[in-house]
Amino acid sequence: MSLLELDGVKVHFPIKKGLLFDRTVGHVYAVDGVSLKVEAGETYGLVGESGCGKTTLGRSVLRLVDITDGSVVLDGTDLAKLPGEEMRRFRRRLQMVFQDPLGSLNPRQNIESILSEGMIAHGIGKDQEERREKIKAILDKVGLPSNALARYPHEFSGGQRQRIGIARALVLEPDVIICDEPVSALDVSVQAQVINLLEELQEELGLTYVVIAHDLAVVRHISDTIGVMYLGALVEEAPSDALYAEPKHPYTKALMSAVPVPDPEVEDKRERILLTGDLPSPANPPTGCRFHTRCPWAQAERCSTERPQLRDVGGGHRVACHYAEDIAAGKLQLTKGEVVSATREGVDDNPTEDTPEAETPAAEAPVKIPAQKEKPAEAGGAAEAEKPAEAEKAAEPAEAEKPAEAAEPAKAEKPAEAEDKAAKAEDEPAKAEKPAEAEKPAEAEKAAEPAKAAEPAKAEKPAKAEKPAKAEDKAAKAEDEPAKAEEPGAASDEAAPSEEPEKAV
Repeated sequence: MSLLELDGVKVHFPIKKGLLFDRTVGHVYAVDGVSLKVEAGETYGLVGESGCGKTTLGRSVLRLVDITDGSVVLDGTDLAKLPGEEMRRFRRRLQMVFQDPLGSLNPRQNIESILSEGMIAHGIGKDQEERREKIKAILDKVGLPSNALARYPHEFSGGQRQRIGIARALVLEPDVIICDEPVSALDVSVQAQVINLLEELQEELGLTYVVIAHDLAVVRHISDTIGVMYLGALVEEAPSDALYAEPKHPYTKALMSAVPVPDPEVEDKRERILLTGDLPSPANPPTGCRFHTRCPWAQAERCSTERPQLRDVGGGHRVACHYAEDIAAGKLQLTKGEVVSATREGVDDNPTEDTPEAETPAAEAPVKIPAQKEKPAEAGGAAEAEKPAEAEKAAEPAEAEKPAEAAEPAKAEKPAEAEDKAAKAEDEPAKAEKPAEAEKPAEAEKAAEPAKAAEPAKAEKPAKAEKPAKAEDKAAKAEDEPAKAEEPGAASDEAAPSEEPEKAV
């Protein structure tokens, strides 16, 4: 007979709803029919993804959560049927190392008080001195100094606090220790120390472990037998070497394919199984096989309707799958999911060099540069014609039409300039040679029309009205150009000096 046996253990948490009166509207099937056996002196590893019910199963063994159905037999005694006081006395043979070492230790008690509390409750030791001596011996086994008795949990590192949790379990001399993620919160170097410590204590004291973890490498190193859980049920169980060498269940195959291999040659040839979909809710698990919604080899006619039982396929290898043998023989084809190379998943080993060059904005530069050079070419030398035109605009008496503050007095004193403007607007050829009109011959003929020459929009530019200094400079330039001295605008150029005193005023 095995030291610890679980038969059809179920742990269901009710879902209640209501304002005045709570009523049960459903259940969370955290653990739903788990059966396993743990032999004396061996280590049983329990693995699975987060939310599959590993920790709840471990707590149900110690009756820290109520068992809905099933039996937990320790050395011939069914713990599920023991009353509260008997279960408290019997719990000395069952201890637990919790995942969070700091959260499981009372911060207001020193280490001696924490370790002696359980000894006092179970009547171990005649007096405090005898208990202190035993505590020192246990601390020495876990690698802690004896002066740690007067210190508090916050004064230790994470690895030391985990050693204190192991020491608290050992002082009661238990038969079975359930280790819930004992090294998940520790550094890699400290993990190795704690794992080696557990193995040494097992050989020395003959302990039996149930190790709950999600790190497959840690479980393989420490476990004799491994059980794989999925959505509250055990889907595969086998000796450690056999499970890692040849997993039978599709879920175990997917888990093992995700474990990195340190050998690069093996890693290049290895294939990964990519599962589709999300983990179903334990409050509404699928009918039939729990894994059929994500299984790459699921068969609609049986997997979705009939729940598989954990059966032995030889050599102590138990699998809960209808088609485990057919999948191993390659008789079934993939119905969903994907099998990819581990080294090619999302990685391009030979990226092309054309892609970065195509994305650079430098390719647009040759298009923009010619566009800038075409502007003087299209003007056809008209840039030179713009300067006289600007000079004429500056010297034109049309500035008298600008805002009233400076232009109106000039108009009143010189009526002769209005006649000169009309004659100039009819004969002025410079405005007909603007760059925009040079590109359009049809519009160039219309440029000589008097209506266009007298265009008020061009004469009334507020920017030039605000800067009289520039207008005077342009008038000076107009006087220096001999080509424009013969134009009718020359008469207005001579009148420009007479306007300067009035503008200054």
